[in-house]
Amino acid sequence: MAAPGTDIGFTHIALVCTDADKTIDFYTRFAGMKLIHDRTDGGTRVFWLSDLRRAFAVVFLEAKQGEAPLGPFGHLGVCVESRARVDELVALAGTEGRAFSGPTDTGPPVGYWAFIQDPDGHTLEVSYGQSVEFAVQESQ
Repeated sequence: MAAPGTDIGFTHIALVCTDADKTIDFYTRFAGMKLIHDRTDGGTRVFWLSDLRRAFAVVFLEAKQGEAPLGPFGHLGVCVESRARVDELVALAGTEGRAFSGPTDTGPPVGYWAFIQDPDGHTLEVSYGQSVEFAVQESQ
C-alpha cells in the first residue's frame, strides 16, 4: 500500500513548450484545464495543467527550443460537453490561424472529434461522445 499522499497509476504526460504563457492560455481555453503547479527548477519553468477531474496532469517544461511535437496523429484528447462545443473550438482555432482537422463523426465509441494544434504544434483532440469511462468500467 502506498503512503498517504502518494499517487499510484497513470498520473501525467510531459511535453516541452517554448512559451509557457501561450501554452497555459491555449489549454485553458481549448481544453478547460487549470494551472495547478508552477515553479522554476534549475532555471527552467515547469508547470502542470489539469482538468481537476482525476489525479492526472499535463506537465510542461518551457525551453528555448521545442522538441518534435506530439502529432500529427499522436495527441492529447479531451471530451467536451456537446457537439456544438467541438464546433465552437474548431471555429476559434480557425480565427486564430491554428491548424486543425475535422470535425469528424466516427460514431461510438469514438464520437464527434477534431484535431487542433497548440502553439508548439502538439495535437489536441477535442471530442464529444467518447466512451472511455464505460470501457474502463466494463473491463473491471
